[in-house]
Amino acid sequence: MKFKFDVQGRDQADPFIFADGGMYYLYVTGGDGVEAYECESLDGVWRYKGAVCSFEGCRNFWAPSIIKYEEMYYIYVSCDEGDKFEHMMVMSSRSPLGPFENRKELYDRFSIDSHIVQTSAGLFLFYAEDNKEGERIGTRIYVDKMLDPYTPAGICREILTPSFDEEIFQRNRFGDGRDWHTLEGAFWFREGEYQYLMYSAGCYMNDTYHLGYAVAKSDEEDLTKVAWTKHTADGKFDPVMIKNEYEEGTGHNSVIKIDGKYYVIYHARDYEKDGNPYWQCRSGRWCPMQVKDGVLTLTHP
Repeated sequence: MKFKFDVQGRDQADPFIFADGGMYYLYVTGGDGVEAYECESLDGVWRYKGAVCSFEGCRNFWAPSIIKYEEMYYIYVSCDEGDKFEHMMVMSSRSPLGPFENRKELYDRFSIDSHIVQTSAGLFLFYAEDNKEGERIGTRIYVDKMLDPYTPAGICREILTPSFDEEIFQRNRFGDGRDWHTLEGAFWFREGEYQYLMYSAGCYMNDTYHLGYAVAKSDEEDLTKVAWTKHTADGKFDPVMIKNEYEEGTGHNSVIKIDGKYYVIYHARDYEKDGNPYWQCRSGRWCPMQVKDGVLTLTHP
């Protein structure tokens, strides 16, 4: 089944869920800063905590992720600053609700949709950036090793590339006949012998916008060395979530495991939008997910 978060009618684009100290936190995109919510359970009433990460001179705080590392909390987010469009920042705090301070720029180029993770080999940052090389140009998924929470190693390895027309963001974007593709919103997790990398693809305003995933049967701890295989149905497009009978714009997810059960956290739009633009209609939702032997399956109603 799929459920909306009870957040008193607010929007929650790009929801990232985080559990700490018996509490669940939800971090979402915001115009003036990263907005946050807290609750004791997925299906409870989520309390809005306002903008917990913001800084003067920046706007449009996109797609945050957070990690607790050596008793400190680090939040990674992209924002617009001056003539820089969606470049990656990191800030730290002693509380999951901030205030987040000590800002540092990670990349001065377009870099979005962070997921910061830790393995026995260290910290790794998944993110998306543009690549105009190859037959299918567009935004792709990368991974970089972090020397510490503030310092990327600069490996920036491209790990997922477009392969389907359903991943096209805009046709003939530059007037030269080439279509622009988009893979973004990477989220990594491990279960048993397998590692999984979920992602969003396509254009958020089109019917083909969807969640997909790649898988690797690997115990490799250095995530810059993992070889990923995109999930398909015998080579054909096979999303794990896409527009359905009761919602559209399904994308940008995170994942959480509670009492041995997995849940995918994502945003979507209801069909009845009362004339509002798409960015005012994306609400956070959650859906049970089966994870078994390299295959992800959502539990539909």
